[in-house]
Amino acid sequence: MKSMVIGGIILIIALLAGTYFAAGDAFNSDDYINSLTMLGAVAIITITVFVALKYVNQMKNDTASGELAEEKWDGIGEYKNPIPTGWGLAFIGAIIWMFWYFTVGYPINGFSQIGQWNEETLEYNAKFEKKWENPSEETLKAMGQSIFLVQCAPCHGVDGEGIEGKAQNLTHRMSKEQVVHVIKNGANNLKTAYPAGMPPMMLTEDADINEVASYVAGGFKGEQPASFAVCAGCHGADGNGMEMVAPNIRAYDDALVMAVLKDGKKGIIGAMPSFDGRLNETQEKALASYLRSLGE
Repeated sequence: MKSMVIGGIILIIALLAGTYFAAGDAFNSDDYINSLTMLGAVAIITITVFVALKYVNQMKNDTASGELAEEKWDGIGEYKNPIPTGWGLAFIGAIIWMFWYFTVGYPINGFSQIGQWNEETLEYNAKFEKKWENPSEETLKAMGQSIFLVQCAPCHGVDGEGIEGKAQNLTHRMSKEQVVHVIKNGANNLKTAYPAGMPPMMLTEDADINEVASYVAGGFKGEQPASFAVCAGCHGADGNGMEMVAPNIRAYDDALVMAVLKDGKKGIIGAMPSFDGRLNETQEKALASYLRSLGE
């Protein structure tokens, strides 16, 4: 036993030396937290070593005693020793603590960083919306530019031209190719704002499709083709759209931009993910204002 104690002391010294070598600089200060940490490390190492020595010595010298159970497995018996009181209390305590934790304690009624962040975000959003409740068009445009550069420019480019066709060119509403694609394939992206969508092949003649596509992509300039009457039934004679029926195909109005941000969009170029929840209503309107200015 004496040799084991000496070996334990040597092990403690070695472990403490290793701890100091690895993190000694952290304890060379006036910070009492570091000092308490070092004292804790000393206590843990000392207790662990001596408890381990106690059980090693017990395994070497103690002999088993008690009544053997009737069951045997491969000739190996088991004593009918009761569970140590401490083990039983610890097991019961762990079960009680588990139920407390998930019903009364953290995280339901306790502090959490996520909960604090959510509360502060809601508080900030409320202040933001109150401050910018009735901004001017110029204020919205300036705000929208900042939002665009952070949220939209990585795909659409800082100038909004779509980075050589990799994303929608936002300097004008639609290209002729896009209009033709929508007429032939339909569109059902903006389900929240326009749940009915647009069925394919509302126009069947290629001449009518090309005529309407040129008219819409050209900004509704010139004489309106007769075949546009099919489109006007939902989008309106001026192309400004109808609420809950069809979007504006003439300009990026507030309703269209907010619908795209909420549901995302998939078209001839590719897919745009939903931005739902990233911006509040004022920021979405500001972004729409800035997008309209790109085409001016």
